[in-house]
Amino acid sequence: MLDAIKDAIRPAHAPADHPKVKMGRIGILLANLGTPDHYSYWPMRRYLNEFLSDKRVIDYPAWKWQPILQGIILTKRPFSSGAAYKSIWNHDKGESPLMTITKEQTAKLSAKLQEVHGDKVLVDFCMRYGNPSTRSKVAHMTAEGCDRILFFPLYPHYAGATTATANDQFFRALMHETWQPASRTVPAYFDHPAYIDALARSIESAYAKMDSRPDILVCSYHGMPERYLKQGDPYHCQCVKTTRLLKERLGWDDDQITSTFQSRFGPEEWLKPYTVDHVADLAKQGKKNIAVVAPAFSADCIETLEEINEEIRESFEEAGGEGFTYIPCLNSDDAHIEALARLVDENIRGWID
Repeated sequence: MLDAIKDAIRPAHAPADHPKVKMGRIGILLANLGTPDHYSYWPMRRYLNEFLSDKRVIDYPAWKWQPILQGIILTKRPFSSGAAYKSIWNHDKGESPLMTITKEQTAKLSAKLQEVHGDKVLVDFCMRYGNPSTRSKVAHMTAEGCDRILFFPLYPHYAGATTATANDQFFRALMHETWQPASRTVPAYFDHPAYIDALARSIESAYAKMDSRPDILVCSYHGMPERYLKQGDPYHCQCVKTTRLLKERLGWDDDQITSTFQSRFGPEEWLKPYTVDHVADLAKQGKKNIAVVAPAFSADCIETLEEINEEIRESFEEAGGEGFTYIPCLNSDDAHIEALARLVDENIRGWID
């Protein structure tokens, strides 16, 4: 059937009067967190409402959380978040940087996979929150003859609030399909050699361009409440292991690299040390020149371009820091695309020769 994937065919087991259908392709569906359609108030409010109503993200009881969200947070936060998005917005393309980069990743990965597999694979992307929705892309893939779908959350590290909720949404999308495709999900790849190598090469490249070597590299990971760790979420352990593997790959000493956590939200204690506080402490300790990288993000977004490059940089400089270098995410770098392609090929074994 794979030699007829471009055109609808009659299934081999079907009677002569059975309608022809497209089938025989493998869908590779990349998934990222999401982005508002615009930085103005109502698009921001819709996006934040969907994001902050997710029980995987905020697990407080609805009777307690929703009045706070709808009555206080969604009245004020769309303005502040909108201003932050506006400061990093890709005005030429009319979209957020995350959208631009995800499109580039998808195009480059599609081209690379088609070199090997031709039209047997269809590569596309979706967002957990906002557009394009997971449901719309699953429907598109099945309509294009994908009877197998590999769902690929672009989160190197597993967390309930990222990988799990993306998978949840994928499985909900499958519930709407009359003829469900066979499906697989890509597991966390925080320790995959190709990912670690791509990360190390990006740091080596950035360091080679600097006039003076930073005193320390800060690996800033997205944070989560400490309570989630105690409930069994492996995210913290996976982040720490990535830093260790990166250190070993680079051949560095322990004092040349450290792990921190950013993006606190709400009154609870979150994973520590907090990036915004720790960089200030480093400056006070005499480490006046630092570099920051965000290994948990596959693409630059509001948390890296605005939070790290503005808020965290400001905290460091106000504490006496002098040299602050943000090393971009892997984005659509060739080594990153190569790593993603390897992960795809490893996870579609048995589906394709």
